[in-house]
Formats: sequence, C-alpha cells, structure tokens
Amino acid sequence: MAEIFTWHALGTSLLIFVVRVLSISMDTLRFMLTMRGKQAIAWILGFVSTVLYVLTFNAVLKDLSNPLALISYSAGFATGNVVGMLIERKLAMGFTNMTIINKKNGIEIIQALRAQDFAVTEIPGQGMDGPVVIGQLVVRRRDIPKIEKLVMETDPETFITIEEITPLRSGYWGREGGR
Repeated sequence: MAEIFTWHALGTSLLIFVVRVLSISMDTLRFMLTMRGKQAIAWILGFVSTVLYVLTFNAVLKDLSNPLALISYSAGFATGNVVGMLIERKLAMGFTNMTIINKKNGIEIIQALRAQDFAVTEIPGQGMDGPVVIGQLVVRRRDIPKIEKLVMETDPETFITIEEITPLRSGYWGREGGR
C-alpha cells in the first residue's frame, strides 16, 4: 500500500486531475457554444479537449495498479463539469427572454427599466388575485444581474422568469448596441 503514495504516483495523479478539469471544462464550454451556433470556437475546443482526454486516459491505463490515478481522473471529470459551467456563466454569452410579473409596481418597474435603456414590452394581465403588469424583455445574458437588481429595488415581491433564446432577427440592444 505504501507504494501507491510515492511522489511519482502523487504527481501523476495531480497532473491527471488538473488536465482532466481543464479538458472537461473546455468540453462543457464546447457543448454550450455548439448550442449557440459558435462553430469555429466549438471545433477548436472539441479538438483540444479530445487530445487532452486521450492523454489523460492513456496515463490512467498505463498504471492500473495506481488507484489514485483513477480517483484523480474521476474527480477531474466531476470538477471540470462544475468549472465549465461557472466559466460559461461568467462569460454570459447569448440572449435571454425575461418575463417580469408584478401586482403593485409594474408600471414603475417598466419605467425604471426603460430609463436604463432596456426595451420592455408592457402587457396588462390578470392574475389569480387581480390585475398584474407583465414586462417582456429580450436582453443580453450579461445584463440579467443589473435588471434583477433594478427590479428587486423597486419591488422584491416581483415574479421573474428567464429562458435562453436565439434571436432570429433585429431587436433593440440599447442606444450603443444598435438594432
């Protein structure tokens, strides 16, 4: 058992873990970029992550007597998924459809959003307890925290949903973003 914990085995296991985290993070990003139609970068990420996969898998297979390598490989895979999702969330590429539903302060929320140069479609609605104002926005994902903060400052009881979309044509992306 003591032979498992040699400096070589520990170093190899650490390297397998780090490379696996990197390759799976890249693969997670590749998948998300593929869904958004980003072909060139998805191809590059797919190529590099596959090379890294083959290298790490080979390192594990070379010494099956080292359980640390297998554990590092598996832990690197699991960690890489989470790291890839965190990176993708930080990059915040793409667009989101936001629906904002409010019973009391809907008009104020919509005015505040428009004052910040967000295009909001205002829809009168009827909820279970009476009239509501529905604000519909298509925004860049990176703007979600700003919009959420603005809405919550106006009325923390506001109901907000988001869904990722792929715009087909046009749209208003702010005074500096063009149409």
